[in-house]
Amino acid sequence: MTIQWPAEAIWEAVSPLWPSFSVEVLPEIDSTNTELMRRARAGQLDPILLVAERQTAGRGRLGRDWKSDTAGEGGTLTFSLGVPLAPADWSGLSLAVGLAVVNALHPALRLKWPNDVWLDGRKLAGILIETAGVGDTRYAVIGVGINLSPREATDLRTPPAALQELLPGVQAPDVLGQVVPVLVRMVQRFAAQGFAPLREDFLARDLLNGQAVVCSDGVTGTARGVDASGALLVHTDQGLIKINSAEVSVRPAPPPATVS
Repeated sequence: MTIQWPAEAIWEAVSPLWPSFSVEVLPEIDSTNTELMRRARAGQLDPILLVAERQTAGRGRLGRDWKSDTAGEGGTLTFSLGVPLAPADWSGLSLAVGLAVVNALHPALRLKWPNDVWLDGRKLAGILIETAGVGDTRYAVIGVGINLSPREATDLRTPPAALQELLPGVQAPDVLGQVVPVLVRMVQRFAAQGFAPLREDFLARDLLNGQAVVCSDGVTGTARGVDASGALLVHTDQGLIKINSAEVSVRPAPPPATVS
């Protein structure tokens, strides 16, 4: 099945903002993030959107695998946006990217700190941001993986959701065309202003706010939103603490067991 990607339309929308921007679609690759990081370290630093119809070694946060089905079969959309970036503060970039994704797709979607998109208690999309320093330039690679059609939950920590539950029949090219222009504008806004002006918009989509949470470092408490830098605020028995390390995983606490 030949996929008709909206590469030209995306290029026309983005090139006025990034004149050297390009769009590349590959039938298969190990990981779009890995490929753009390889290119960046080799000195290729122009803005680019790299789309894979199939990833064989997709990666998520904390080194986890991201399973990627073939986009032509409706399974998963995977792409990476690479761009030289020089924000005054990098804190909160993953939250800004997540906000762009949900704003582009559907009001029912929620954001789980720091970089997952959830629907009804299940994970619909993940974000992985990596950077490479080349000379005086810092190059950011923003990877996004979105489940389009329902899939089995085998070997997954979190049950998966699918965008077609909200948008029946939606396909990868449609989603790519919706998300990328919004994402580019968000990245530009973040580079100019940081996360602070986006905080209220994030809180309106915040899955964890007011929820009991359990952190992988042993912290438990109640999530109280995020601060102006994007750090997660958790109210614990010892007081309010900030979590700003991407190495810490945070999950909603399981409901208390009922006694019958």
